[in-house]
Amino acid sequence: MYQAAESSWAGNYHNNIATRRGSSSSSDPLERVVRLASGSAVVIFSMSTCCMCHAVKRLFCGMGVHPTVYELDQDPKGKEMERALSRLLGNAPAVPVVFIGGKLIGAMDRVMASHINGTLVPLLKEAGALWL
Repeated sequence: MYQAAESSWAGNYHNNIATRRGSSSSSDPLERVVRLASGSAVVIFSMSTCCMCHAVKRLFCGMGVHPTVYELDQDPKGKEMERALSRLLGNAPAVPVVFIGGKLIGAMDRVMASHINGTLVPLLKEAGALWL
């Protein structure tokens, strides 16, 4: 069920972009999030002062994964990106948000659930973030 929601947000987003080609979509915060999220095997959108963000970064580093981290509070367009991430998550708190292989995994609760139920490592291997 979560994967269906994941593919529908991406499909709807890209359909909306296609219909707005005349506008300056390069400044669209959601488009920037999608572009950054697909740039590395594991991407975390974070706030440098957020304890949950720190915990998710430590989880991945402890597994031997070196995620690309975007600290939204240190980015001039971070507030807009934070709002876009919040909309992606259904108006939930926007950080931390994890993408693996360019696919939205979600916030800390989804990452921990995947870790506990054993689906996180296969996702990381598939994305090329783990070689074990």
